[in-house]
Amino acid sequence: MANPIIDEAKVKMQKAEKALNREFGTIRAGRANASLLSRVTVQYYGVETPINQVAAITVPEPRVILVTPFDKSALEDVQKGIMESDLGITPANDGSALRLVVPQLTEERRKELAKQVKAVAEEGKVAVRNVRREAMDALKKGHKNGDFTDDQIHDLEKQVQKETDAAVKQIDKQTDDKEQEIITG
Repeated sequence: MANPIIDEAKVKMQKAEKALNREFGTIRAGRANASLLSRVTVQYYGVETPINQVAAITVPEPRVILVTPFDKSALEDVQKGIMESDLGITPANDGSALRLVVPQLTEERRKELAKQVKAVAEEGKVAVRNVRREAMDALKKGHKNGDFTDDQIHDLEKQVQKETDAAVKQIDKQTDDKEQEIITG
């Protein structure tokens, strides 16, 4: 029996997992990855514009990101946007494109990044738990209104808990994968 409250909770939990995945993509793991630049914006004709809308981003080598502006006159603006971001990578300008060499991570930096991954994962788990709480509150309200019998409410609460456990397990798996990526960098 499909229940709209549980269906909505499931969708919100999946969105929390996707948001976590995007957040993990922005954490540098010692390998070149185009998603490292996903938060970088560029002043393009006076407007803050995401870098992927003004330049092609490729990864020609495992430790190199190549940023090629669609409009060559925007090269300096793109370089400035990267410099002002919190990436910690200085782009090399060859006149037509920018090369970002992703440095090897030190052991200390790997540990810092692992802590950051854990913190981001905890935020994801909190989001999932908030969805669980909302669903449980909606179910209790429905029970009070007479929409569900005692047996139904018990089964529905079990379903919500099952979905929550599955989402938390998925977040733990994503976290472990990201930590491995950082450690093996």
